[in-house]
Amino acid sequence: MTDDELPDLRASDADRERVAEILRDALAEGRLDMEEFEERLEATYKARTYGELTPITRDLPTAPGPAVNLFKEPVADGSWASRITGGEGSSTWGVAVMAGFQRKGRWTVPKRFTGFAFMGGGEIDLREANFADREVEINCVAIMGGIEVIVPPGVEVVVRGLGIMGGFDERAHDVPDDPRAPRVIVTGLALLGGVEVYRKLPRAERQRLKEERRQERLERKNARRELGSHHRDPHDLHDLRDVHRDAMDQVREAMEEHRELRRERRERRRYED
Repeated sequence: MTDDELPDLRASDADRERVAEILRDALAEGRLDMEEFEERLEATYKARTYGELTPITRDLPTAPGPAVNLFKEPVADGSWASRITGGEGSSTWGVAVMAGFQRKGRWTVPKRFTGFAFMGGGEIDLREANFADREVEINCVAIMGGIEVIVPPGVEVVVRGLGIMGGFDERAHDVPDDPRAPRVIVTGLALLGGVEVYRKLPRAERQRLKEERRQERLERKNARRELGSHHRDPHDLHDLRDVHRDAMDQVREAMEEHRELRRERRERRRYED
């Protein structure tokens, strides 16, 4: 079947992830700059048909057209069981030599993934990933560089790396491990560099919690308004506490947005250098 026969067929998540992997490799090889990579990656995840997907990698020498998957894959329902898919990973390694690499978004973590960073940085983000096996190993080698491994809450993490004038750091967390979640073993070597493992909520979950907090503040304001709080007595202790609580909520939200913006800017500079 040729590309001309495919344009109206619906592309699957696996097809989009295969194209995203080609783009990541092209970024690592210097075939795409960061701006081109981001534009094409956004177009990849928005693509609904093969006709939209195929042109994205047509000018890349190692980019075959997406193959049609004739087998129906299980529908993901967001549970851990649906995210442990078996089979092969969509990417097995990442290399950064005075540059950077990323593995993030919807990709499949293989049973063993190797990341190498020499005077550069790497990011291995598992928050939205599927897993080829119930237990996966991520081998990180950081020489005068750094690698970040980001896992969602609930995932069991075992760190067994060796640091020589460097270190492996796992940030503490308060969320208990979910027995249904995958187990991630982080191994490797940090020489004059570092490997950092930490947990972070997926962006969609953070946005949901942020919206919930905003709605709660709005409901409190509306409730006070219905009770005549627009005639607030500046000397009333309860009213002052409400004002203070609203102000602190707004400050915390602004600080959270500022931290996220700074982190995104650092990532952008890292991969543009």
